[in-house]
Amino acid sequence: MQIQAGVDFYERDLVVKTLSTRDELEKAYRLRHKVFAETLRWVPPTEDGQEVDMYDLWGTSIGLVRHDGQLLGLARLLPASGEFMLERDLRMLLPQGHVLRKEQDTAEITRLALDPAIRDKSLSARLMLTLIKGIYHWALVRDVRYFYLEVEYRFFRVLHGLGIPCDPLGLPVALPPAGALSVAATMDIAKCETVLAQKRPLLMEWMATTVTAEGKVVRGRRSQSREVELGFPSQARQSSFLLPAA
Repeated sequence: MQIQAGVDFYERDLVVKTLSTRDELEKAYRLRHKVFAETLRWVPPTEDGQEVDMYDLWGTSIGLVRHDGQLLGLARLLPASGEFMLERDLRMLLPQGHVLRKEQDTAEITRLALDPAIRDKSLSARLMLTLIKGIYHWALVRDVRYFYLEVEYRFFRVLHGLGIPCDPLGLPVALPPAGALSVAATMDIAKCETVLAQKRPLLMEWMATTVTAEGKVVRGRRSQSREVELGFPSQARQSSFLLPAA
């Protein structure tokens, strides 16, 4: 896996970080196997219980790591310099004739997943928001504005329910062999900022604020440049980095 400039910040009892060590990556591959091989059955199971593919050669994964080291969720991000999954393995999710954007400001969110053992819907929503926050800060570091993503349709509806605007590229498709209803969509980071700032300003403020291991409060670069326009306070309040209720 290619390790690019990444993210590393604290959120309650979680570390949101780029996964880079052998142990972290093995946990990521095992979680992916639980979700995409055993639950959704998008891919066949493997003998070692790890789901690995060629996209890992140029992709970077962000994970939610609990204080005890357990990986609760992850997303793999593919830069436009490499091949997207929508170009090959998941082409069937795109409408006929769609031309993928492959500029430097574009990336693909793949293998977006939470541990299927988590049954609490409120906790799942909080973890998903935290994962999206990690993706947002990765986008700021990499100067990415546009994302493609492909997710189970249920997850797509959850994103909308959380207030994260995504535009579907076509109708949901039942992917073989299990027939998991899935959809491809796009996400515009600038649009997300605008929508959240208008409809859920506290959520946008929380998204833009991170806390380092040393307790230093850091504001996202894009939000800093839009601070006056969005009406954000110059000094982040303590409540800004408490995860809002879903």
